[in-house]
Amino acid sequence: MDSSTARDRVGDVLEEVQAAVIADDDFLESVMTAFLADGHALLEDVPGTGKTLTAQSFATALGLEFSRIQFTPDLLPADITGSNIYNEADGTFEFQPGPVFANVVLADEINRAPPKTQAALLEAMGEGQVSVNGTTHELPSPFFVIATQNPVEQEGTFGLPEAQRDRFMVKTSMGYPGLDGELELIDRRANRFEHVPSVTPVLDGAETVADLQHVPETVDVETRLREYLVRIGRRTREDDRVDVGVSPRGIQKLFEASRARATLAGRDYVVPDDIKTTAIPALQHRLVLTAEADAKGVDREAIIEDVLEQLAVPGVTEEE
Repeated sequence: MDSSTARDRVGDVLEEVQAAVIADDDFLESVMTAFLADGHALLEDVPGTGKTLTAQSFATALGLEFSRIQFTPDLLPADITGSNIYNEADGTFEFQPGPVFANVVLADEINRAPPKTQAALLEAMGEGQVSVNGTTHELPSPFFVIATQNPVEQEGTFGLPEAQRDRFMVKTSMGYPGLDGELELIDRRANRFEHVPSVTPVLDGAETVADLQHVPETVDVETRLREYLVRIGRRTREDDRVDVGVSPRGIQKLFEASRARATLAGRDYVVPDDIKTTAIPALQHRLVLTAEADAKGVDREAIIEDVLEQLAVPGVTEEE
């Protein structure tokens, strides 16, 4: 599959999702960027904006198996990964897969579970496998986690560890829909029996999706743009408001996301705008602020914006 064909297929998927989800193009494209780059997405927003519907719609449009895990304070790791069940008939233990064994997994309100349970997803997201009682079990491929967390209701929540946040390719939010969008929601609800739009599969399953995810690997990134991309990550470590800046892995994820963004546009090469567009969703959640900056409520997104303003864009402005 070439970049032009991939753009058309991705466009069909996004069009189908947009028929069900009231959200702006940038948000949906950010989620699709993470998927194309074989990463995971973290959605942070207030309740009732459509995060669950977004995950379900993407899974259906892509023709993939969907699973939802509701994270709660009493959720155990085995409730996610699965466990060995004793079979009385033959006196052996058999592995019973947990809900993580699906192509698209919605980790709903992930920050309501304790860190030990959150950590059960680390191996799954990083390695595409889970280990139960010393035995490794491969997860379905492709494997895509969409996690949601609520930034408002802090009571009864546990902050995501840095290692957990680092596993997400992008972090983004839906925001409130515009006036027309909320009116459309009311119009849908006016018909009590058909207020949830149906989504139909656009792609025919895992094999086609795997072909689609291979396309970004063929996208070219010139040396000058690679240097620009690395300088963005390194500059975050020099900001006085940041205690721990973007790691080398974070820079690599920005590289992967930029190539996926180029694929969305149907190009087989990256341009500076691909990097600038993906920088905030790919890097903001990887920053660890100083205690002073955190107390002042410094916005991580603003830090990335400042970095982008400070650095010269290759081919557009003169080098520093």
